[in-house]
Amino acid sequence: MHNTVNSLITDNIDLWTSAIKKRNATGRGSNKKIELSGIKKLRELILELAVRGKLVPQDANDEPASVLLKRIAKEKAQLITDKKIKKQKPLPAITDVEIPFVLPNGWEWLRLGNAGTGSTGKTPSTRNADFFGGNIQFIGPGNITPKGQLLEADKFLTELGVEQSTSAIAGDLLMVCIGGSIGKSALAIKHVAFNQQINAMQPIEVSSEFLKHTVSTHIFYNSVIEKSTGSATPIINRGKWEELLIPIAPLAEQHRIVAKVDELMLLCDQLEQQTEQSLSAHQTLVEVLLATLTDSDSAVPVKESFQTNWQRLAEHFDVLFTTEASIEQLKQTILQLAVMGKLVPQNPDDEPASVLLEKITKEKAQLIADKKIKKQKPLPAITDDEAKFDVPTGWAWCKFGLVAEFINGDRGKNYPNKSEYVDDGVPWINTGHIEPSGSLTATNMNYITKAKYNSLRGGKVQEGDLVYCLRGATFGKTAFVEPYNCGAIASSLMIIRPYELEFNSYIYKYLTSPFGRSQIFRFDNGSAQPNLSANSVMIYAFPLPPLPEQHRIVAKVDELMTLCDQLKAQLNNAQTTQLHLADAVVNNALKTAVG
Repeated sequence: MHNTVNSLITDNIDLWTSAIKKRNATGRGSNKKIELSGIKKLRELILELAVRGKLVPQDANDEPASVLLKRIAKEKAQLITDKKIKKQKPLPAITDVEIPFVLPNGWEWLRLGNAGTGSTGKTPSTRNADFFGGNIQFIGPGNITPKGQLLEADKFLTELGVEQSTSAIAGDLLMVCIGGSIGKSALAIKHVAFNQQINAMQPIEVSSEFLKHTVSTHIFYNSVIEKSTGSATPIINRGKWEELLIPIAPLAEQHRIVAKVDELMLLCDQLEQQTEQSLSAHQTLVEVLLATLTDSDSAVPVKESFQTNWQRLAEHFDVLFTTEASIEQLKQTILQLAVMGKLVPQNPDDEPASVLLEKITKEKAQLIADKKIKKQKPLPAITDDEAKFDVPTGWAWCKFGLVAEFINGDRGKNYPNKSEYVDDGVPWINTGHIEPSGSLTATNMNYITKAKYNSLRGGKVQEGDLVYCLRGATFGKTAFVEPYNCGAIASSLMIIRPYELEFNSYIYKYLTSPFGRSQIFRFDNGSAQPNLSANSVMIYAFPLPPLPEQHRIVAKVDELMTLCDQLKAQLNNAQTTQLHLADAVVNNALKTAVG
């Protein structure tokens, strides 16, 4: 039955290849990231139109903003008289050069500091336990989301702690004034304290929500960046922040604008939720359909099931493989089919893998006799539990240690340290030098002297080797030693040296396949720094094809991976094009609104 199943799949692999090529040629399909980016652009457009007075109609009967500004100034003066706030140096008058665009009749430009009372946060001394552990939230930049929501704090102050800090009440505007999240803002919804990385503004006679919308626009953010100091870590002090310009609508129109923005943002939320749900459903669909190819042995009836599965995938590439995640899933399926013997047809004339293993055994015995390698303990036989799937006729299950030598680095007294690195010499290879492409970096390699290299007792690579990561978060990463034919490995790596050099490409496909990766976790000790050993890797379960079939498998995998990369490049190009289009639409809408 297995051979029937296998022939059906391999007969249809060209159909799949043709489908990928067709998908690449047409460039059809959508990208959910583009849709989400489009919604983000729509939100930006809504806010920009809102603060330009283009979102709701003006009403000539509204009290003009100029009257509102006089009332704000009067109330602020009274607060100073009552000693509720301190008198500050007047903010400079607004000049025509500063005004970024023309406002509707009845609107006015205002410096942010004149819209209310400003303050900068402060952190109480952490040495005094009496300041912490109360019930008043202590806010930092991490508690303000990019969408303008205020998250629950994980630090709380006592009333005494609040006296040593700065606090805000419901309706106050909080804005991050330093670092990578500079410009993020939110409204306080209750009494909170905040640290020195946040500025606050308590509005006077201005709608808090309208004020929040004005500071959430791109034009305001750009003004924050323009007035900030520091390149690596931008910072804007409170004085500069309060000098920034904001547009002020008549109070009645502020309320109409806030209501309209809320209405439109709710629609954006609904669109975004639908898109995210659609993306999740799409990924699940891809995973289920691809699993029908690898979960083959239980398929009944065989012929109809596999013919249907292959044709379903081939005929629906336009809707299935439209995201980077789905293409990565496709790549993993290709690798899994490869090591299961389902990617290329078998040739009964190929020398079987069992004969190949006998030859390797004789070669190893000779290497041991010549004292080129050490004799090792016999490896245990493969168990039924380890052989997770049936392999085709001519293949053989074996332990990985039967087909390759595993070589650790020198971990003794001659191990190089960073002070011994040189600008040019022999490559000193560590995990960070492994590239996603399966080769080693050609630009950021470390080097040691030839003398230091000669002092090492082991871990020296040669052409055709692979390196394999044994520990840390990246354990299981692997690469050919290309473009180097000489070098030595750090202790986090191990050399895999096939007894037959021609095995190396198939071994790489195996190690990067889902099945090959699954072998790692048989030996994961569950610690924060998981570790493998050469002895662990030697007893990986290894599906060995005949050598000619290995070559066919590698060639087919490389062909399909290239097509997948082309498919991904098309998606990225389409995303870039559509984002540029979205920018153009937004800019055109703003120009039309201003005109």
